[in-house]
Parts: sequence; structure tokens; C-alpha cells
Amino acid sequence: MTGTDLEPAARQRLASDGIEVVAWGNGPGDRYTAHVHDHDKVLVVVAGSIRFLLPATDTELQLATGDRMDLPAGTRHAAVVGPDGVRCLEGHLPEGSLGSVPRRMADWVSAGLRPMWRPASTKPRTGDAPET
Repeated sequence: MTGTDLEPAARQRLASDGIEVVAWGNGPGDRYTAHVHDHDKVLVVVAGSIRFLLPATDTELQLATGDRMDLPAGTRHAAVVGPDGVRCLEGHLPEGSLGSVPRRMADWVSAGLRPMWRPASTKPRTGDAPET
């Protein structure tokens, strides 16, 4: 599934959680200097990549196509766009909606498109009655 295919699915998943989003994008290597927001931010990458730098914890969150990041209000962060640019969906929530720790959810969009359960094997288990 390509990034453009992911955008409608990501929008639908976010809308089902009551999160209104706007889309934005940047070219390769673009940078955002360190700053904070007074609202919680949900960000989903629908194409490309972006790296968020979190100076307070000296950590980085690398986001690729399909990943989601929850960023609590007041979290100081900077960002660097990846080599292919980036297109994101971003939603804002009231402060405190997302907890207190930034987190990345890898392949969040596609995970919502896959069945939550599937049989591990179609082969009968030992002791199962054969199909007739």
C-alpha cells in the first residue's frame, strides 16, 4: 500500500476517534526548530518520513509512512524531514488527552486495516477431528 493509499484510511481511523485533522507536507531536509505547543498533537505520516528530536530526554522518534506519533502538550520538540519529503495528517486535542509521554506507534495505519486475529495455520491440530 502506498502513502497516497494510506491517507483515506488514516483520516477515517482518526475521525472514528473524534480527531479532526489537517494535511501538510514538507520537502526533503526541511527543518523545524525546537518549540512547544499548548495542545496535544496527533500526527500520522501518510507518505515519506520525518524525525522528531526531543531534547528534554535526548531521544528521537523516527516516523515513516503509516506511523503515528502522540505528542503531549508542552513537549519541546524539533523535526527534520526525511530524504523523500513528508506528508502528514495532524490533529489537535485538549492538553492532557494523550497522557504525559510522547509515543510512536509503528505502522499504525496498516495495523488498523489488518484483521486483529487470523488462524496461525489451516492444518488441523493434534487431537482435532478430521473434516468430513
